Amino acid sequence: MSAAEEPSAPRGLRLLPWTTPDGNPCYLSADSDHSRLSRLADDVERAQLESGKQVLAGAKALLADRRAGERAVRFALTRAAECLADLLLIAASRGERLSRSEP
Repeated sequence: MSAAEEPSAPRGLRLLPWTTPDGNPCYLSADSDHSRLSRLADDVERAQLESGKQVLAGAKALLADRRAGERAVRFALTRAAECLADLLLIAASRGERLSRSEP
């Protein structure tokens, strides 16, 4: 997703770290950052960040192995691209929340 395609939450809504089955962004309207769904979104973000760390470690190890085949490299790149998309969504969501909390 390019900068021009990054989703932006409508005012007062939180961009969630997942998309619809069609790939569209999901938003949350909650009275509190501590609501059940807000906490679930926070948990999903943490899991996605941890998954990204694991995929990065695996990809580095795979790239260091000169005997790694094309299929393994393609799998690692596919997973890395998925994780990068998740991380960009998290960054956009957190950036929006930070900008709203500034005076």
